Amino acid sequence: MFYFYVLQKTSKKEGIYFGYTNDLKRRTAEHLRDDNNWKLIYYEAYVSEKGARDRERKIKQYSGAWRSLKKRINA
Repeated sequence: MFYFYVLQKTSKKEGIYFGYTNDLKRRTAEHLRDDNNWKLIYYEAYVSEKGARDRERKIKQYSGAWRSLKKRINA
């Protein structure tokens, strides 16, 4: 299983991070180890790495995709 995920800074609304991984628990822990002001606010599961990677790319490249996701998660 592969995951597209969204992290948000706990101290500021402006801090948003998008990524994809095959181990969501490990990757979230790595972010927290570097800076514990992040929290996981959203994720999607994919069967293939390509699906998760494509979703991340779409969110980063197309503002409309980010706006739609933002409405869904109320970020």
